[in-house]
Amino acid sequence: MNRRQSLRTESATIDEEFAAAVLAGLSAAPKRLPCRYFYDARGSELFEEITELEEYYPTRTELAILREHAGELAERAPPGAVLVEFGSGSSRKTEVLLDAMPNLGAYVAIDVSASALGGARRRLEACYPRLRVITRTGDFRMPLDLPVELADAPRLGFFPGSTIGNLTREEAVRLMGDMRRTLGAGARLVIGADLLKDEARLLRAYDDAKGVTAAFNLNLLARINRELGADFDLAGFAHEAYFDAGQSRIEMRLVSLRGQEAHVLGRRFAFAPQERIHTEYSHKYTVEDFQALARRAGWSRVAVWRDAELLFSVHELIAP
Repeated sequence: MNRRQSLRTESATIDEEFAAAVLAGLSAAPKRLPCRYFYDARGSELFEEITELEEYYPTRTELAILREHAGELAERAPPGAVLVEFGSGSSRKTEVLLDAMPNLGAYVAIDVSASALGGARRRLEACYPRLRVITRTGDFRMPLDLPVELADAPRLGFFPGSTIGNLTREEAVRLMGDMRRTLGAGARLVIGADLLKDEARLLRAYDDAKGVTAAFNLNLLARINRELGADFDLAGFAHEAYFDAGQSRIEMRLVSLRGQEAHVLGRRFAFAPQERIHTEYSHKYTVEDFQALARRAGWSRVAVWRDAELLFSVHELIAP
């Protein structure tokens, strides 16, 4: 999402791009909703709760890997380098790298959420008063416009989390290719990828005992009700996490518990009992598989780090 437009209904101004995505997704067969729309204010709060759950290992595992190896990354980052984070959100993980790289020329945060960027900028400028913090609101696949004095600085890209897993393999190759073109020849990229593991552990991570992930998934329907004036009955849907072994991915879905219908912007959508709305993919990789995707996108391997339990991987790549 790189641009927000709006249109006027009888009751409110709505996000045209969100509305178009919802109408198109619910008209598809099978029905689907883009996972990027999870993150309204309530969705972001729920995701922060998810990252603290015992079952949800990715966030704490990746942070531990970054803390252990930030010094190595810093040694390979030349003085004056620009750290560019794609989809920065709150920039919390970034602080691990900023602590290890006091000689950065600047930090550039790119995100679709202006409010998240504003909060991160204020916090980072207070914590790192000598660091130049630059924010860019919009789609991080677009060309990166840097101030003239930084245009020729070496660049280090940062894409933490398992966000790359939300894309199909072909989409992941295209995205990493876009990042390579944005960062330029000779740039490096630090990217997180969740590892393939025991199915039971994966399912627990995406269907926790407290029901926080279920609330996160159902909040997508609540958002459609709030922002598009829809009438989804949230009690008529249930959260489901499913592991597709053939595709090595978790699929999150919303399951209709009965025959029902919902109305969105004057359109009627019928749901059969047990009909599913797909809301998210989360692909899991072996190190070798992910490195193969990176090579297809034009990147070469510098280093790969994993935790002792082999749950998560962090890859350092270079654009030749």
